[in-house]
Amino acid sequence: MTPGENMQIRTLGKTGLQVTELCVGTSAIGSMPKTYGYEVAEDRALETLRRVFHGPITFIDTSNEYGQDGSSERLISTVLRELGGVPEGFLVATKVDPDSTGDFSGRRVHASVRESRERLGLDHLPLVYLHDPERISFSEATAPGGPVEAMRQMQADGVIGHLGVAGGPIELLRRYADTGVFEVVITHNRFTLLDRSAQPLLNDCADAGVAAVNAAPFGSGLLAKGPDVTDRYFYQSAPPQVIEATERIQAVCERHGVPLAAAALQFSLRDPRIASTIVGITRPERVEQTLELAKLPIPESLWHEIDPAPEEVWLS
Repeated sequence: MTPGENMQIRTLGKTGLQVTELCVGTSAIGSMPKTYGYEVAEDRALETLRRVFHGPITFIDTSNEYGQDGSSERLISTVLRELGGVPEGFLVATKVDPDSTGDFSGRRVHASVRESRERLGLDHLPLVYLHDPERISFSEATAPGGPVEAMRQMQADGVIGHLGVAGGPIELLRRYADTGVFEVVITHNRFTLLDRSAQPLLNDCADAGVAAVNAAPFGSGLLAKGPDVTDRYFYQSAPPQVIEATERIQAVCERHGVPLAAAALQFSLRDPRIASTIVGITRPERVEQTLELAKLPIPESLWHEIDPAPEEVWLS
């Protein structure tokens, strides 16, 4: 398919970068069974990435720590070499991470970027996120010599194009967005059919011109397959109240003849505050299936029935 075909193209906040409304997440492609509960064989991962780089989704998300020894980045690099580099119109974004000892210092961030450049085979990284900054305190992250200063220095040196932050706790992400340093924010699992706790962050980003990217609209699987198939939610078994809330939402979807997965995906896609929605894809056929879910007609009456979500299942 032609890159970007039948996809809404959006400007990624103040970066000026053009991205598709969908972004392919590649953490599971790196094979992370402790997180996702299953492994992904290398040949299947490569086949999936080859399909992804044929479009139409042109926004790819990875990280230094996705998979053993950065396997997600290495697999992406294998396909990029086959293609002769990043195809025109595609954006590959990665993230900085602490090392195995937990070191998340400025020195470690420099090393993380160096590792990612070597694995991906890219001298210049167009977009790099500070990944899960909740692993250290805000003061540590923003202190002189800390990871934020290191990222800004590499941006000034031309190694990094744009800076982002990707994490979980909403109030912490709001603090990072408020610094004015970061142009893109990724929130995960906090803006779904089950959880609206990212609302204040999305409002902050919209007001400041910071691009908001929403990850995990399926809540790690529960909102894609339904509770009759899996209880996987937020990378673990869902508690009873989450299962019950999902069953209520699924019943609404069934009354309207809409797959739960389509509603879960379009809940994110339809929000004008969100520049792009990250969906993990680990099989080639999932590209077409995801596109179908994104374009399936959904009556407005469905949204009225499932809004708002039950607050008791919010992650915060």
